Amino acid sequence: MIAAAIAFVVILGLVIAVVSVRQHQGPGQAAARPGAGAGTTCAEDTQPITRELSNGARWTMCWGIDPYQGLVLSDISYAAPGAESTKIIAELSLGQLEVPYDTGIRTTKDITKQGFGGRNLQSIGQAECTGDVRAIFVPNFGSGKVGGGERRPVLCQKIEQTGLAYRANGGGKVVAAQGEALQLNTISKVGWYEYVNQYSFTADGVIKPQLGATGTLSPEDYTDDDHQGNAVGHGHQDKASSHSHNAVWRVHWALGDHGPLAVQEYDARFNGKQGKQSLEIDGELTDIARESKRDKADRRWWRVLNPGVRNADDHPISYQIEIDHTDSYHATADQAGADHHGVEAEPDYDVAFTQDDSCEKFASDNDNASCGEGVDDYLSDRQQLTDVTSWVAVGFHHVVRDEDQSPMDLHWQGFTLSPRDLLAQRPQPPSGYASANGKPSGDS
Repeated sequence: MIAAAIAFVVILGLVIAVVSVRQHQGPGQAAARPGAGAGTTCAEDTQPITRELSNGARWTMCWGIDPYQGLVLSDISYAAPGAESTKIIAELSLGQLEVPYDTGIRTTKDITKQGFGGRNLQSIGQAECTGDVRAIFVPNFGSGKVGGGERRPVLCQKIEQTGLAYRANGGGKVVAAQGEALQLNTISKVGWYEYVNQYSFTADGVIKPQLGATGTLSPEDYTDDDHQGNAVGHGHQDKASSHSHNAVWRVHWALGDHGPLAVQEYDARFNGKQGKQSLEIDGELTDIARESKRDKADRRWWRVLNPGVRNADDHPISYQIEIDHTDSYHATADQAGADHHGVEAEPDYDVAFTQDDSCEKFASDNDNASCGEGVDDYLSDRQQLTDVTSWVAVGFHHVVRDEDQSPMDLHWQGFTLSPRDLLAQRPQPPSGYASANGKPSGDS
C-alpha cells in the first residue's frame, strides 16, 4: 500500500511538473504550441500559424513583431491539397518605407526612423478585424528588456473570399470554383498616416504582400506651388503637398528548403517579323548569376528557382515575382547625406537580388558599417547568387484629392508572388480535369 501510494505521488508530481513546464514554456522552445501543425516550431518571441483552406491546401508559418519592421513572417510553407508541404520563404518583411514630399523639404524613413513595431503598432479589435484577433508580447523599445512592453492584440487573421478562382466550359459541362485566401495584417500609426501591413496566401499557392495607407493628411505639408500640390480647400486654397510612398519588401527565399537557388529574368520582345495575323514576339529566360538591380518593363518578370528540386513534369520549382502598378521607386539621400543615385529621372530599381546576409536588414538607412547603408552597398561585391534575397520596390505617388479629407480611404500598393511549376498541374483539379497535363486532346 505504502509503495503504491508513493508511486502515485511520484506520478502525480511528474504530471504537475509537465503541466507547469507547458504553462511557462517560452515561445522559443522547441515544443509545438497550440495551432501549430505536426512538427511546427517557431523561434523565440514568435508564434505559429497553421491554416487549412476549404480546398484542402495548407499554409504554415511563424509570425512575430520587430520594433522597426513590424510584422515579420518566417518559415512560410505551402501544401497543395493531398500533397506534402514545400518551404517557400525563410523570412518576409518590410525593408523600408520612404515618404519623400514633392516640395523636397523632407523625407520620412518610416521603418528605420519611426518603426512599424513598438508603440506605433496599434492594438486592434472587431472594428478593424472580422476574423480572429491574435495577441503577442510587443516591446515598447528593442527587446523590451529595458524599455518594457506588454502583450497586446495586434494581428488580424481571417479567411478572405477572393471571388471566382476558375471556370471552364468543356463538352457542355461547366466547372467553376470560388477562391479563398488566408489574410494576415497589422496596423501601424506613423505620424498622421496609418498603415495596414497585409499578406494574403491563396488556396492556389499565391502570396500577395500589400501596404494600405489611411489616416489623415499631414497638417504640416502644404505648399503654394501649383506643381507640387493640389488644392483641397475652397477654390485654389490649401494645396496639400503631393508625395510618394516608396515601400520595399525584403524576401529571403528558402524554396525547397535545400540546395542552391538561382534567379532568372524573362523578357518578350517583338522580333520584327509579321505572322499570319499579328506581329511575332520572342520570349526567353536569362540567368541573373550575380547580385543585381533590375527595372520593370513590359512583358518582363523574374523568378527564383531551385534547380535541384523538380516537379512531376521534371521542371525546376520556382516562384514568379510580378510587380503590380508602381510609380517606380527612387531612393533618396542616405543617412550620411551622400546620394548614391544623383538626381537622375530614372528609378533606382524595381527589384534587386542579393546574396542573403543577416546584417543586410533594410533597403536604405541600414546603419550597419559591417555590411553597408543599403541595397547599393550590398551589391558592391556582386556575389554569386545561391542564397537569394529579393528587394521588391513598389511606389505610389499620392496627389491629394478632396475625398482624402478625412480619414482617407485605404489606398494600396504591393506585388504578387506566384508559383511557377511548383506542381505539375493546378492544385486539386476539378472532376474531368485530373488528366489535364501537357497538350490537351479533343475539343475544348
